[in-house]
Amino acid sequence: MNVKNLIWGAAALLVMISCGKKSDTGGSVTASQEYPTMTISMQNAELKTIYPVTIRGKEDIEIRPRVEGFIDAIYIDEGSVVKKGQSLFKINSPQSEQAMTTAQAALRSAEAQVNTAKLNVDRIAPLAEKGIVSKVQLETHQNTYTTALAAKAQAEASLTNAKATLGWTNVSSPVDGVVGAIPYRQGSLVDKQNVLTTVANTSNVFAYFSLNEKMLAEFLGNLEGNTQAEKIKNAPEITLTLADGTVYPEKGKIETITGTVNVTTGTANFRVEFPNAQGMLRSGTSGTISIPRILENVVTIPQKATFAQQDKILVYKVQGDSVVQKVISVVPLPDGKNYAVTEGLEQGDKVVTDGIVTLFNGKKITVK
Repeated sequence: MNVKNLIWGAAALLVMISCGKKSDTGGSVTASQEYPTMTISMQNAELKTIYPVTIRGKEDIEIRPRVEGFIDAIYIDEGSVVKKGQSLFKINSPQSEQAMTTAQAALRSAEAQVNTAKLNVDRIAPLAEKGIVSKVQLETHQNTYTTALAAKAQAEASLTNAKATLGWTNVSSPVDGVVGAIPYRQGSLVDKQNVLTTVANTSNVFAYFSLNEKMLAEFLGNLEGNTQAEKIKNAPEITLTLADGTVYPEKGKIETITGTVNVTTGTANFRVEFPNAQGMLRSGTSGTISIPRILENVVTIPQKATFAQQDKILVYKVQGDSVVQKVISVVPLPDGKNYAVTEGLEQGDKVVTDGIVTLFNGKKITVK
């Protein structure tokens, strides 16, 4: 048994020596591993920055009663489409009706005083002309008549105000729009503090979002123009995605950016306007917007071709029959699978696109 073991050991040693023979060129014979690569070519890439938004109607108006009273009638329902001037609620306001009655009575009394004063003037005037009564007496009656006319005018104004107040018991819509929630029902006691409903004019809608100072500077820096107004004018069209993932078919446009940064939140507010002729968008809903940005003359590579090292992004660049590590600057693309390389690679460079976990700096490879 010992002799057999010795023979097998010698045979194994010979195999190992044979495998370790040097090539005619003096180097060890080793097969380099094959890796997939791509040759860099410059192109344009579109980036899309996503922001959450809140959607509001072009006009979101709270409907409040202008008089205190009980709701007598509700002429509309939640979600109804209404026109400007259309009646929404009827308020039973005893105070308004009493004010109307009082104003009418005051006007009748003032008219009677005017008639009496006029009769006195007409009666005294001929007598004063004949010298039967003094002119002072005539002037006194004329002054009384003038005072009565003023009292009548004041009573007429009071009646006009009372009519207007009584008219407020009919609550109408100030704009065309869609009725929101109706928290109060027939018989509820309401006053100026209560919101009966809202009417949203959604022919166009506004989407609101915010950017912090750094993002605002970066956003404006990527737009053409010397002033903020010029930059807004040159801003690209914006896509709206609804909460259910549906992409809204109409494009939006940035209308305004607040001139100041909120000291509490450190953000500036943007307003984007979207047409809404079909009424798909409702006030109070939410979604996201995507703002496109074109990067010119950049390289697009798969994220799996890169790796991170000390907060830097690197790739393996093919150099001859081996690879070297190369630091690059990248911007993630919307698909989540690729990077746009803004610095570090040039036209014609070749990089390894897969299997980079088995690579190291200077390793020899075979290009697939």
